[in-house]
This record gives sequence, C-alpha cells and structure tokens, in this order.
Amino acid sequence: MNWTVSNQLTAARVLLIPLFALVFYLPGRVGHMGSAALFALAAATDWLDGYLARSRNEVTAFGRFLDPVADKLLVATALTLLVEAGHAPALLAAIIIGREIVISALREWLAHASSIVHVSWLGKWKTAVQMAAILLLLLHERLFGVDMHLAGMALLWMAALLTLWSAWEYLSNAWDELIQPSTPQKTNPPTGKDNQTETQD
Repeated sequence: MNWTVSNQLTAARVLLIPLFALVFYLPGRVGHMGSAALFALAAATDWLDGYLARSRNEVTAFGRFLDPVADKLLVATALTLLVEAGHAPALLAAIIIGREIVISALREWLAHASSIVHVSWLGKWKTAVQMAAILLLLLHERLFGVDMHLAGMALLWMAALLTLWSAWEYLSNAWDELIQPSTPQKTNPPTGKDNQTETQD
C-alpha cells in the first residue's frame, strides 16, 4: 500500500473520532467548544486530503475506500451523540444516516455491475450544509449574538431535505441499471471424483 500524505490525513481523521466522542462528554462549555473544534478539524482534513490526492497525483485504491468510510463514521458518530444529548431529532439523524447506508450499498452494487453514477453538485451541497449544521449543534451556545443551536437546527432540516433530494436523484440516475435483469452466472463443468461444481461468489 502506498502510504501517501492524503492517506495519512484520512487515517488521522478516523483516529480523531474516538477523541471527539470523549471530548463531547466533557461538561458544559468545554465539551461544546472542544467537540466542535475537533469536528471542524476532522472536516477540514476531508477537504485537504482530497485536494492533496488530486494535486499531487496520489489517488490510491486505499484512499478511495477509506475516505468515504471516514466521512460516514464521523457524521454518524456526531449525529448519534447529538441525538443522545437531546440536541438533534432522531428522525433527521435517521434520514441522514439511512441515506448514507442506502447509497453506499447502491455504489457497491453498481461497482459490481461495472457502472458509475457520479456525485452531483447537489450531493456536495448536502454534505456542506450537513457539516455546518453538525458544527453549530455541537457548539450549542449563543455566540456573537447568534443562537448556534437554533441556527444548527435550521441547517439540519435543510440538510435532511437535501439528503432526500440527492438520494432520489442518485437512485433515479441508477434506475436503469437496477431494473435490468440479472445475468446468470456461468458454472464450470463437474470435475473430480465427487462431481463438485465450482461457482463464483
């Protein structure tokens, strides 16, 4: 495996998640500010590792695998903690996390079918609004005369709507592939004493 700088940043983002969760449970302002700062740092590495991978021509198979995994782990952890603390509705968290599960499964299926559905600008906007919403909800306090919790809730509702919209767009773009009849797998003729048949997974 080519352990590039971008891959190191992605791995660091994964390692930040347990620390982020621990800091979240610190009482009062320390927990709010500390967890928000760590979440912002992790989100920044998401942009930076992608930029470095493209600009330095260091895109690797490992990076393509780990980067979306790190993103989903970070978002799912943050939303779960916010719901547990009563700072975010479980319904919105379920919509956002459920969409990620469905689209991840769809992408894996399309990869096996040798098909690609590219990420749209709508999906990128969804991610940006989602990250901003989580950051404000983690702050959970009034700063600069603005109630961060209320602002975060407004953005989280917007993120949930964009989540549903982008999921519909993704599924509609992949619909022709989904409804195509499956091609039967070929099997090898029986061999050996026991006449066993080998099949591909």
